[in-house]
Amino acid sequence: MRFRSTLPAVLGAALLLAAVPSSASAAEGQFRYDYVTVEGYEATGFLNSPPSGECVNLPGVGLENPEPGHSPKNRTDAWAEVFTDIDCEGASFPLRPHTGGASERLKVRSVVFH
Repeated sequence: MRFRSTLPAVLGAALLLAAVPSSASAAEGQFRYDYVTVEGYEATGFLNSPPSGECVNLPGVGLENPEPGHSPKNRTDAWAEVFTDIDCEGASFPLRPHTGGASERLKVRSVVFH
């Protein structure tokens, strides 16, 4: 008798779990970069737990700013591939997970996490 009352509860829970959408994959941690604003101020940009597999144009260093970002720091748990142009175009450079800072000479405008 106990089996009959437990079976519907177990099936209901399984159906509920199957219906709940899973969260999107993301790189855990923070990606940081430095840049000079269009007003001429030093600034630091960052992405917290950025999406994986998607090109991200870095805020503050897009087409509105003639100066690209520099000195990227990949403090996420995923590989980051930084690009010299927006939309993940131009030269690319890989950054290992949990790395300090790259050289100030490394200019960046977009990134994708793998």
